[in-house]
Amino acid sequence: MDTLGLQFNSVSRILLLTIFSILSINTSASTVPQELLRGFKATPNPSISSFQPLVRDSTGNYSLGFLRVNKDQLNLVVLHIQSSEQLWSAKTARLPRWADPTQLFFNGSLVLSDPHTGVLWSTHTDGDRVLLSNSSNLQIQKLDGVTVEWQSFDFPSDTLVENQNFTSAMTLVSSNGLYSMRLGSNFIGFYAKFNPSTDPGQIYLKHKALEAKAAVVIGQGPIRVILMSDGYLGMFQTGSTPVDVQSFNSFQQNVSGIRRVRIEPDGNLKGYFWTGLSWIVDYQAISDPCELPSSCGAYGLCRPGKGCSCLDNRTEPISGGCVSPENHISGDLCSAYDNKYKVLRRSGVELPYKELMGYRKMESIKQCENACEMNCTCWGAVYSNSSGFCYILDYPMQTLVAVGDETKMGYFKLREGVGKKKVNAWLGLGLGLLFGAILILGGVVGLGWYRLRNRGVKGYAEEEGIGVGPYKDLGAASFRSIELCEK
Repeated sequence: MDTLGLQFNSVSRILLLTIFSILSINTSASTVPQELLRGFKATPNPSISSFQPLVRDSTGNYSLGFLRVNKDQLNLVVLHIQSSEQLWSAKTARLPRWADPTQLFFNGSLVLSDPHTGVLWSTHTDGDRVLLSNSSNLQIQKLDGVTVEWQSFDFPSDTLVENQNFTSAMTLVSSNGLYSMRLGSNFIGFYAKFNPSTDPGQIYLKHKALEAKAAVVIGQGPIRVILMSDGYLGMFQTGSTPVDVQSFNSFQQNVSGIRRVRIEPDGNLKGYFWTGLSWIVDYQAISDPCELPSSCGAYGLCRPGKGCSCLDNRTEPISGGCVSPENHISGDLCSAYDNKYKVLRRSGVELPYKELMGYRKMESIKQCENACEMNCTCWGAVYSNSSGFCYILDYPMQTLVAVGDETKMGYFKLREGVGKKKVNAWLGLGLGLLFGAILILGGVVGLGWYRLRNRGVKGYAEEEGIGVGPYKDLGAASFRSIELCEK
C-alpha cells in the first residue's frame, strides 16, 4: 500500500508540474503582443537562454523573436512554437551579439542594429505596424490593413510553408550555406557551392516540368512553385493548373497538421507535416543517399547499400569527410602557398551528378589527367573509358559513387595539410632560433677562451720574464734594454 501511495504521489507531482509548465507557457505567450507599432524597441534579455519572443500570431503557433546562437550571438527568426522549428530568419552578414547594444526597433522599417557596426538588417519600408499572420508570414503593413509593404514570404531562408509562392526571383539556401534551390525556365534546380567563387555553383539535381496537365509556354512568364495543402509541390506558370506535380506520401490524404519543405544541410529537399507532437518526413527529392552531392563528405566514397568509405582506402570517414577541412579549401593550387599537393587515383568511381556536368572528349585517362595536372584551378578529373568523357572539377573533390566498371577512373589532387605546414613552419623557426643561439653561445665562448688564453700567456711571460709576440725569442735582459732605450 505504501508503494502504491508513493507511486501515486510521484505521478501526481509529474502531472501537476506538466500542467504548471503548460499554463506558464500559455501565460508567457499571452503577454507577447500580436503587433508592433512605430516606436517599438527591444534588446536581448541576458536571463533568456534560448528564444525571446517579440510578437506572435493570433493562434499562438508562431512567434518572431531573438534566437540565441553559439551562446553569445543571436538571430532574428520566426519559430513554430510547439516544435521550436525555425521557419524563417533574417539574412545578416554576421550574427549580432546577445547583448544590450544589439537592438531591434520599428520606425516604419524593422531594423536590427548595434552601435559598433550600425544596421545589420532592415526591411527598408515606411509602414505603420508589424504583424505575424496565422501562416507564419511576417508583414509590414499600413494601418489600412490592406497595403503590405514587405513580407517574409518574399525572402525565404531555407523553408517554404503551405501556400507560399516560390518564384524565380527567390532562392532557398541551406543553413550551412552550401546548397541552394532556384527556378529555371521550366525546371527546379539544386546547386552546390563547393567553390565560393562560382555562382550559383555546381548543379546536382534538375527536376524538369513533366507538363502532363499543362505546358510551359515560352513568353508567358516565369514559373513558380507552391507547397499545396493536398500534399504536393506544384509547379505553375499561368492559371491554377500545374505544369508539374511532385506528390508527397500523404498526397490527397486528410492531414490536419501544417506542411513545410526545407533544403537540408546535406542538399536534399524534404517535406514534412506536423502531427501535433512531431514533424513527419513526407517527401524527399533524393531518395538514394549516394545521389546526394556529398553524402560521405570530402574525398569520400559512397557504396550503394553499404555506406561510406574513403577514396584512399586507408582512412575511415568522419564527420565532414575523409580529410581535415583545411585540406579541401578551394583555391589556386599554383599559388606560392598552395602549390603542394599529392595525387590520389581510383578506379571504379563516378560522379553522382555527371549527367549535369560539362565534359571534354579525350582519348585516354592519361590525356584527361594531363589536362587537370596543368590546370591550376583543377582539383580532379573523372574519366570514362567507354565514352571518352573527361569531367574536370574546379573544386576540391566531394563524394564519388562506387561502381563495378573499373574503366571509370578518377584522378584527384589533395592539398598537403595546412596544419602540417604550420607545424613545419614552427619547427623551422624553432630550429633557426636554436642554431642562432648555438652560434651566439659559440661566439661568446670562443671570445672568452681567446681572451683567457691571451691573458694567460701574457701573464705567464710577465711572471717568467719571457717575451711575447715579436719579442718572444728575447730574454729578460733584452726586454729591459728595450724599455731603457724607449725612455
